Amino acid sequence: MASTLAEWRDKSICVVTGDGRIILGYLVGHDQVQNLILNEAKERVYSVGSPPEIVELGLYVIRGDNVCLVAEYDEDLWTDEAVAPLAPIRQREKI
Repeated sequence: MASTLAEWRDKSICVVTGDGRIILGYLVGHDQVQNLILNEAKERVYSVGSPPEIVELGLYVIRGDNVCLVAEYDEDLWTDEAVAPLAPIRQREKI
């Protein structure tokens, strides 16, 4: 993963966290445990029946143990349609 993250330095990325947050920004740094540093970060907050709210975060650090998904994104492809928020992501316990 670290080599892929190095390729995305200074590019726009989308991060989905373990609690279902969607954070967008420019990757400016990372480390071996996948802690991420984003510049010009903003969170898209979804709620049922209304368009997403954009919350400006600025320079933002996301702990590696809270990262579920990292992907490049194109802001022109995002829509402002109303959708239901993501449920928290839970790891299934072994039985």
